[in-house]
Amino acid sequence: MTAPAFTGSIPQNYHTYLVPLIFDAYAKDMARRLAPGPNARVLELACGTGVVTKELLHAMPEDARLTATDLSLPMLEIARTFVGPDPRVTFQPADACAIPFGDRSFDLIACQYGVMFFPDKDKAMKEARRVLAPGGRYVFNVWGSLAQNPIARIGHETVGRLFPNNPPTFLHRLPFGYSDKKELERVVRAGGFAHVEAQTVEFPCVAPSAEDAARGFIEGTPVAVELSERGVTDMTPVRRAVTEALAKEFGDRPCRATMSAVVVTAS
Repeated sequence: MTAPAFTGSIPQNYHTYLVPLIFDAYAKDMARRLAPGPNARVLELACGTGVVTKELLHAMPEDARLTATDLSLPMLEIARTFVGPDPRVTFQPADACAIPFGDRSFDLIACQYGVMFFPDKDKAMKEARRVLAPGGRYVFNVWGSLAQNPIARIGHETVGRLFPNNPPTFLHRLPFGYSDKKELERVVRAGGFAHVEAQTVEFPCVAPSAEDAARGFIEGTPVAVELSERGVTDMTPVRRAVTEALAKEFGDRPCRATMSAVVVTAS
């Protein structure tokens, strides 16, 4: 599968600004839902910079094992550093549409905000089902729509106004564009799972400043690549415009709003 362009400075900006803003709370929620038991074999797909990985390790007993995978090598490198040495975890590059492990290799699978990036979602779901042992569970989450995630929405709309003839589409098209519960149930069942639960989960999200939030969404995602493709060589004016819009809506220090996601458990 083709990886989104999380390259250059994007992975570090993502980890510095977006992880504490929108990923931490859901990572804790996912670790709680998975609750790995003794000798559990856990697979993490699209582990990113390791926020769920670290929470899973906090929740795992000493005899459980975690394999954390991602298609992006730069993201994996940050994850290794962020998580630190732990004999229970192995990091490995892997394509979620062609998982490089044998049938029934894992008892639990986690995937935080990766499913919407998989180009063949039916195939990826079948692969997850294939490597999951009988009685196992696959827990994944996807963002709600931009309307349900106002900081991202304001960022998207503000950048769009700066480029009215060719607006960047990444946020609407990928991370915030795959949250229909009927479609999620369809793809889970198409993968061979017998049981599926989809729950809307909302948390507050707070950035130390509106500029931090703006930097996360503009320079910590492939929006930065889209802007470069439109001739932007200095992100400062775009970041300033998004910062001002966010501060007006949600405050400057801190910048406070809400966020919404759909958490799916397949078994």
